[in-house]
Amino acid sequence: MDPHQTESDADAASHSARLTDLIRAEIAAAADGLLPFDRFMELALYAPGLGYYVAGATKFGAGGDFVTAPEVSPLFGRCVAVQAAQALERLNGGEVLEFGAGSGALAVAVLTGLEQLGALPQRYLILEPSPGLQERQRALLAARVPHLAGRCHWLDRLPERVRGVVLANEVLDAMPVHRFRIGAAGEPLEVFVTAADGVLSEVAAPVRSPRLAAAITELQAAGLAQAPGYASEVNLRLNPWCAALGECLTAGLVLLIDYGYPASAYYQPDRSMGTLMCHWRHQAHGDPYRHLGLQDIGAHVDFSAAARAGQAAGLTLAGFATQAHFLIGCGIDRFMADAAGAGTAGMDLIAGAKQLLLPAAMGERFKVLGLSRGLAGPWCGFSVRDLQDRL
Repeated sequence: MDPHQTESDADAASHSARLTDLIRAEIAAAADGLLPFDRFMELALYAPGLGYYVAGATKFGAGGDFVTAPEVSPLFGRCVAVQAAQALERLNGGEVLEFGAGSGALAVAVLTGLEQLGALPQRYLILEPSPGLQERQRALLAARVPHLAGRCHWLDRLPERVRGVVLANEVLDAMPVHRFRIGAAGEPLEVFVTAADGVLSEVAAPVRSPRLAAAITELQAAGLAQAPGYASEVNLRLNPWCAALGECLTAGLVLLIDYGYPASAYYQPDRSMGTLMCHWRHQAHGDPYRHLGLQDIGAHVDFSAAARAGQAAGLTLAGFATQAHFLIGCGIDRFMADAAGAGTAGMDLIAGAKQLLLPAAMGERFKVLGLSRGLAGPWCGFSVRDLQDRL
């Protein structure tokens, strides 16, 4: 059996067909049969019982559709723990809140690292909307760190108050985005999803979604997204997400880790078809209408917009770095040196760490944005090279 195949072909086809029917029904109910792309993406990823992230199939690791940094090497989480420990020490203790904990691998590595540093949090909170992923996370924590699993608590909404460290690894890229296109006369158009003869397709029409026209106008005022035919995305959910986080964070450090660019690179002229990318059984492609409910759909993060959203929520910009520079600042070179004398297991750790660091792999494509409240730097993760001036 294909190790990536977690459902039978018949079950997968049935699952996808049910989600497609749900999306078609929303299209039929939408004005003029035009469904904003962000709503399509929301349904494809999060429709109850059918969306990619809430259905039961394996998503992460060799048996899923893609691999995230915590699965590549536990040294990723060990480095995150070093930065978290620095914040918790300045707070004289606190909690860790992780958004969308995936397989649970990051939680295992961070808790292990914090224990070794003598900086265990009072609680490790996991905000996870998927019941299936919650089960997988509980099982992994119970197997790998049974003596620490009792510190973990699962949430279905943001807590009223958090004081500590907030982690969001590959969370922002999974937020539904609006897509837009520049018309022949330079006018902004919105991308909608429609259904013709039962087949989902997209069409560009005058902007309808609130705030989208203003966002495109702001980009164009900065000299970006101007050429006729240019297409890209805008994440209009960043501001509400950061605002909610700002309301509950009383003091602490937020680390947003994801693939993306500052706005000047995100909307550069030669990136004229946007950044949307889909992953299915470790194959990357650009068609969001295939394998509905069975594939990941994501867009690169505009870190300039994320920084502005955080600051608008009352948070302070703590730093911005490539993943490689962040990990080096947190001591990954020392961890690799220690692993060099650990035989085959050590060589595996080093091989994984190289994937985290190499520019052609994850080292430069992934970035780390730090936001804080009530805590001053400097921060080790941003000590090697802070790229705030590029935001």
